[in-house]
Amino acid sequence: MSATPPNSHRMLSRRRLLQVGGIGALGLNLPHFLRAAEQEPRRTPRPSSEKSCIFIVQYGGCSHIDSFDPKPAAPEEIRGAFKSIPTSIPGQRIGEMLPRLAAMADRYCLVRSMTHRDSGHDGGMHVCMTGHSAPLVETPYFGSVMAKVRPSTTNVPSYVWVQNLAGDVQPRYLNGGFLGPKYSPMRIGTDLDNPSAPGFRVSAFDPPKENSPERLKDRWDLLNAMEPSGDNMRRYQERAVDLVAGPEARKAFDLDRENTKLRDRYGRHPLGQNLLMARRLIESGVRLVSVTAWCGTPPTEKFRNVQTWDMHGEGAGLGGIFGKGAFGLGWALPNLDQGVSALLEDLELRGLLEDTLVVLVGEFGRSPKVVKAGRDHWPACYSALLAGAGIRGGLIYGASDVQGGYVRDCPVKPEQFGATLFHALGVSPETRLGADGFTKPASTGQPVMELFA
Repeated sequence: MSATPPNSHRMLSRRRLLQVGGIGALGLNLPHFLRAAEQEPRRTPRPSSEKSCIFIVQYGGCSHIDSFDPKPAAPEEIRGAFKSIPTSIPGQRIGEMLPRLAAMADRYCLVRSMTHRDSGHDGGMHVCMTGHSAPLVETPYFGSVMAKVRPSTTNVPSYVWVQNLAGDVQPRYLNGGFLGPKYSPMRIGTDLDNPSAPGFRVSAFDPPKENSPERLKDRWDLLNAMEPSGDNMRRYQERAVDLVAGPEARKAFDLDRENTKLRDRYGRHPLGQNLLMARRLIESGVRLVSVTAWCGTPPTEKFRNVQTWDMHGEGAGLGGIFGKGAFGLGWALPNLDQGVSALLEDLELRGLLEDTLVVLVGEFGRSPKVVKAGRDHWPACYSALLAGAGIRGGLIYGASDVQGGYVRDCPVKPEQFGATLFHALGVSPETRLGADGFTKPASTGQPVMELFA
């Protein structure tokens, strides 16, 4: 009977290891983005001053008239039930449900002349998140572009989407468009699975249950013994193991490490805790975090979906737009005010606001006229909030007409908006994308330079 030769395990080549499972043999189930880490040309480490972005998506379409573009002189069926209040900038006013943001108007800019033509949630979201008026199905979202041209230099994902979108939109936000799945986001949180829920934890980095940390280490040691380090596949494997077994990425998602008072300041609701997580992710090196601005469900109601801002009112069985239900501004705006104001304060105190672009916008606004205690979809004119990364605080750019229905001055179309975001993030809008590397620019618009200090 022949004996097994000493060190016979070394006879198993890397090719054979990959055939029988390779990194899969370690029991790892990771997002696609790791696989491509070495398929792109190696870039030199980026300076700490490179920009990042927190993109807060008011999914459903926020009423600009009741928030950032009030019309106090209009008839009641236009101006709505809420009054306007002065901000810290003389002569500027916003809705009364946003007192904290009103007090810090010097730290952000309002664009009151956003406009496009797609009134559907699916199409409007695709327009909003790509910066193209007529995007193709495969046009990538801002986060995917940033993941390609400004990837993270630390061992964390480049692009993360916090909280899901509901079924009114196709899941384009989960892929990388024509850039490929390697530039898709890592999504954290679905529906009621969110950081404000008791016992919440991120499980995305967990190995399968049958693989204990000890077994994972044994398999990694075996892999080390089989093949010398140094090639591209090995670096990918090492990064994958670091994500699963190492503390860096896990710490970024762990809100229990935050001070209780700070968590309270953000608000113990999904939006507040998701924004706090976004700040932690940016601090750890993630380049773009999209946050669905779901404000949660009042204690007396059952969860319906995360489309907080789709406030059609009684006609759609959602309760009145000015009420305190899950689809009412009396519930949503105070939570938004708390979470976004805390985020801006927190970023500034940590010295991060200068290099972090904060965007708050929906796929469109809401109609000027209130019908059956609600407002309908309205892409012709709506508002966006921008802060950080060189944006001029205290500025209001553009204007709507007397009823808030159409742009009166300085229209900002999706292409201009997209180019402005890329400019703020240090990416030339002319940056070439596409499989061939040159046919598709990041943006076909020009940045609105008046927004920058």
